[in-house]
Amino acid sequence: MIRCLEANTLYAAHDATFAAHLEFSCNMDTYFPPLDDKMWIIQADGGGPGELDFLRSQAGIHDADELKKHVIGIQTKAYEIYGYPCIRTFSFARLRISRLPAYPRIMPLLREQPDAILLDLGCCFGADLRKVAADGFPTQNLIGCDLRKEFWHYGHELFRSTPDTFPVAFLAGDVFDHGFLAHGIGPQLPASPPPHPLSKITSLTALNGHVSVIHVSYLFHLFSEQKQAELARLLAGLLAPLPGSMILGAHIGKEAKGFKERPFRSGEQGAEVFCHSPASWTEMWESVFPAEGVRVDVVLKKHGECHPSELVIASAENDEGVLEWSCTRL
Repeated sequence: MIRCLEANTLYAAHDATFAAHLEFSCNMDTYFPPLDDKMWIIQADGGGPGELDFLRSQAGIHDADELKKHVIGIQTKAYEIYGYPCIRTFSFARLRISRLPAYPRIMPLLREQPDAILLDLGCCFGADLRKVAADGFPTQNLIGCDLRKEFWHYGHELFRSTPDTFPVAFLAGDVFDHGFLAHGIGPQLPASPPPHPLSKITSLTALNGHVSVIHVSYLFHLFSEQKQAELARLLAGLLAPLPGSMILGAHIGKEAKGFKERPFRSGEQGAEVFCHSPASWTEMWESVFPAEGVRVDVVLKKHGECHPSELVIASAENDEGVLEWSCTRL
């Protein structure tokens, strides 16, 4: 009941809340399904270290049973406080950014922009930031952002790190709060240099015009069509006005834009989310950058094409799946 009341207050109090990974809202009658360790489906995938191998190496736990016990212990504590689907489905321990088609373009970007900053918006426990750091992105140029600072603390516990061993900056805040992220300055180069160290900044506004890569997965579909467009404009203001700077991510999509039921909310009132199609998604981003050269790459992955960790949100219905996309300045 406490978890339900907290989530309901959070979501209902301001519909625009940056509720990263809050893949459902709830009312006082909402049922939080119990945890089920059968959902421990992290798998090694082809083409380099898989999720399970990455988690083992980062946490330093190589025994399969000990690793599972460790992750479930953190999951249990987090779910008691935040009854979110991303906690129940072990989404917090999975890699997303490295599966995106645009990911191979991130490291080469450092040659053109040596001081490139990468922001993971809705970073949850920070798994993707750890992957980017492991692949060679300077930790001092990485920053995570989520609604709750406790997520970052659970990330250190999950990966058995400290702020000294993983010195990546983190900000807790609501991306729709203009005191936390004011609308950007447009396509001009910022007058001031990027703020350093990133750990000293107190809002995302300080990064307007300075971020070379923005990763944002499974966040857009939490909001209405209008709010998704507003979020796109906010991210465009953060993006550095230099060729190659990009925004990339993934979320629920459809062949034709429209509504679908939220995962885990089937049949409940108010359980629909707005989903873009590849065409409408492209149109939205092109409208955000009307006077600039920008390339939008987007693909709708159907249920049968999805990674096992995405099947909890990718419906088997013919017109639904996961949009994988990137928006790149030319």
